[in-house]
Formats: sequence, C-alpha cells, structure tokens
Amino acid sequence: MRKTLTALPLIALVIAGCAAAPAATETADAAVSEPIASPVATLAREAAVPQQADNDYYLNAQAAIDTKIDARGLRPAKNVILFVGDGMSIPTVTAARIYAGQKRGVDGESYKLTMEQLPYSALSKTYSHDAQIADSASTATAMMSGVKTNSRTLGITGDAAYDNCASIEGHKTDSIFEIAEQAGLATGLVTTARLTHATPGAAYSKTPNRDWEAYVGHGGAAAGSCEDIATQFIDWPAGDGFEVAMGGGRSAFLAGGAEDPEYPGKTSDRKDQRDLLADWTAKPAHKLIIDREGFEAQDFASEDKVLALFEPSHMEYELDRADDPAGEPSISEMTRAAITRLSQDPDGYVLLVEGGRIDHAHHAGNAARALEEADQFDQAIKTALDMTNSDDTLIIVTADHSHTLTISGYARRGNPILGLSSTSLDGTPDKALDGMPYTTLGYMNGPGACTATEDGFDCTRKDLTGVDTTDKDFRQQSLYPMWSETHGGDDVAIFASGPGSELISGVMEQNEIFQVMGRASGLVAGPEGE
Repeated sequence: MRKTLTALPLIALVIAGCAAAPAATETADAAVSEPIASPVATLAREAAVPQQADNDYYLNAQAAIDTKIDARGLRPAKNVILFVGDGMSIPTVTAARIYAGQKRGVDGESYKLTMEQLPYSALSKTYSHDAQIADSASTATAMMSGVKTNSRTLGITGDAAYDNCASIEGHKTDSIFEIAEQAGLATGLVTTARLTHATPGAAYSKTPNRDWEAYVGHGGAAAGSCEDIATQFIDWPAGDGFEVAMGGGRSAFLAGGAEDPEYPGKTSDRKDQRDLLADWTAKPAHKLIIDREGFEAQDFASEDKVLALFEPSHMEYELDRADDPAGEPSISEMTRAAITRLSQDPDGYVLLVEGGRIDHAHHAGNAARALEEADQFDQAIKTALDMTNSDDTLIIVTADHSHTLTISGYARRGNPILGLSSTSLDGTPDKALDGMPYTTLGYMNGPGACTATEDGFDCTRKDLTGVDTTDKDFRQQSLYPMWSETHGGDDVAIFASGPGSELISGVMEQNEIFQVMGRASGLVAGPEGE
C-alpha cells in the first residue's frame, strides 16, 4: 500500500476520554451507563493513497466529498463504525418502525427507530458497475473501497472479470479496514451472516466470485491462483489483523470432511485439509469462540484477538433464537463486546456491524423475520451510541441494496403492520377486486405467489380469510412467482452522527461512503494527496 508523504500528518489532535476505562465485566452484555473511554491518545495519522485511487469511480467520489469538505469543513473522527442493514430498503425501515412501536405497545406510525434519530441523512444510489440492481458483494465493495465494481465480486475493480482469478491482478483494492490496520488502528467485524459472506468479505478479501467462501471454483484457466475467502481471512496480511470478528460461517474454516463441534453429522464445506481454526488459535493470544458459554467467558477488555463463529452457516434468525436464548448472542451483545474490545486500542478503531439476515428473510418472502431482524439491528445501533462519544466516533447506518417489499392499501392507523389491510375500526379486512382480503405488506416477486401441490404448484391467489398473517412463518403474497424474492434497485437511506456526518446529505453515490469514512478518520488522502 502506498501512502502520501507529508511533512505534517493530516490530523493531529488530542482526544481525552470523558471517563475512566471501565473494569472488565463478567459478561459481554453488562450494562454500560457511560461511553467507553479509550486511553488518552494523540491522533497523528498519515493519510494513505489506496491502490484504486486512479479509478474513475474513486476519483468522482473523492471530488464530490472534497467539495462538501470545502464548503462545510471537517471534524476529525478517532473511531468509525459502519452499520449495514443488508437489504434494508426504505419500505423496510418504515415497516420496521411501525413493527417496533407496535411490539412495544406504543403508536407505531409515530415511533422513531434509533437510526432515524441520527442528525444527518441522505439517499444512496446502489447500482453496480455492471448491474442496474446490484448484489451485496459489489455494494459492500463500493462502501469499503470507494469503487463501483461488477456484481458478485469482492475487493476488486470493474476492470476484473467475474469468475476469473487471472483477471484480478492489478485490479485489487484497499479497503478502509486494510488502511486502518496499516495505520495501527484496531479493526473488527460483527455479522449475523457468515463471516465469509459478501458484506464482511468486502473488508478483507479479493475475489472474482463471492461464492468461493470455502474453496475456489473453476473460473477460467487461472482459477486456482485465487485463495478462498476463509483462507484470505486467516492469512489477512494487513497490520496485525482483526482484533475481533464475530458471526456465523464455521463450516468454511474446518478442514475438509471434519465434523462440526456443535452439530454431529454436519461436516465442513472445505475441499482441502487445512484446518483454518487451528491456524488461528496457534497464533499468540488468538482465541476461538463457538457458543454463548465461550462468549460469556471471554474478557473482551483484554488484548486477546477473538474469532467467534457461532454457527456452521448463518446465525439463527432472532425470532428463532428467542426460543433458545442460551444458544448464541444477539447482534446487540456482539456489538457491545466488539466495541469493548476495540476501545482498548488508544489509536482508535474501525468496526463493521452487519444485520445480515434482514436480506435472507426478504428473499424468503417472510416479512415477520425481516422486521424483527431490522428491529434488533436498530437496537445494536443504540448499543453503539450508548457506548461511544459523538465527539470522536463517526457512526454511519445504511443498507447495501433494496428489496421488493411494498406497503400498500389504505389501512387505518394502528392496524397491525403484519396483518390484513383494514380501513374499518372493527378490523374488517379490506377486499381486492377478487373479493379476497390482502395484507398491508407484500412483495413484487418471490415464493409467496405459489403454493406447492401434489401436481406441482398452484399460483392462484389464496383467500387469507382466517389466516394468521402475523405468524412468523407466514410468507407474504407476491405478484409473480420466483424461488427467491429479488433485490430492488431503488435508493436506500443513509443515517449518520459524529465527526464527518455533516458530509452525509442529498443523493449520494454509494461509493462516496468510503470517502466520508476515510477523510473524516484521516486515513485516506484527498485530491493531490492532501
């Protein structure tokens, strides 16, 4: 990685903690009444010029943010936290607001999510280099590396070809996490999806195929020259590596054929015999956690480097985890633990928190699970705000892409958001022209258009009279049938607070988010290496 050589650092200031560092707690979810204060530190960061800095998308985003800095100034951020609600479209935010309020017994329509109370907001344009409607890999790369790239690829520019390892040489990018590690900051990942999935994978991997999580496929003559994503995580060369990483995806790290430690009979997804978990724990002060017991036993206020993989694949949905609260921590608990660990570094930190399963529930046409995931994601944001200081920590909350969820009809205020649409005070369902009731929430496409029969599928619209549409397993009806509901191409929201948040405004290109984080933290150089 190249860095600008300047006589003076881009940012040099003293940040003093507002309280003494808290003592280690017995459990990671212990209450925090005040922001965690890191030791007093002097920030003297040399701004980097990442290897993708000559990319047109990068240059255009850099110029756009520089114009805002010239007009508004820029406060320095010691820490950066990026929250990504995977698939959290604007209708998802609206529905989650109503859902969260109604769940708490208050007026849902006027309820305010934590993210909605952040002082700055904008819209983000989510198209990728080659797609009108993008996937999570290209959009995550845009946010973390500042370039729009081809869908289904991670950590590379659009000049590289999908599924072809040979094409990525000379077209790799430096993520904000790699830049932070090189500058001596602490870094962390929290996700409810697999740690090797698209959004967290954009923080550390370079691959022409996002699906190569545990092994490399057959992508052209040089396919074997790539490392799989799990291997790239363990062998990540940036700085001294992640201080903390938590989520699912254990199966990609076990040696090929190895049995999962929690699920007898379930074996690894790897094709080789490398035991990546053994490689992790062989390093000094590197700890591995696989369950809540290990999570609660870990002292996150120590200097241990922690890898926590709670499931072979994605973590459980919150509505299902509630049936077994002892099984794995919530996203709020993981966020609390991560911030506790990262705050031990006096130089500051960069943290990603992904609510990954909002997206998965939408793909299933299952609004109940999607909204619960969104509510829990919002609670993790509250946790972060409670634990940090808005004077030194930039928090950005956004989504990578949209979904086809709709909110329609003329339901009266207070009508259950997961219920049948009703304009009447007595709750009598409204009827469509086919004489049957309909739900307020629906999808443009997805599995809810058809039901399985002995002869195949019946795709006529079903009468929902007497059906409990609020049940967590109910699939909202959709307009046309698909095995999996798709992403949407509409803009998504950005919410922000802290130093640098004043740059979040208007309608922004998604890759400008990287520039906001990089410039506010002093980690990334402006035009002409400033």
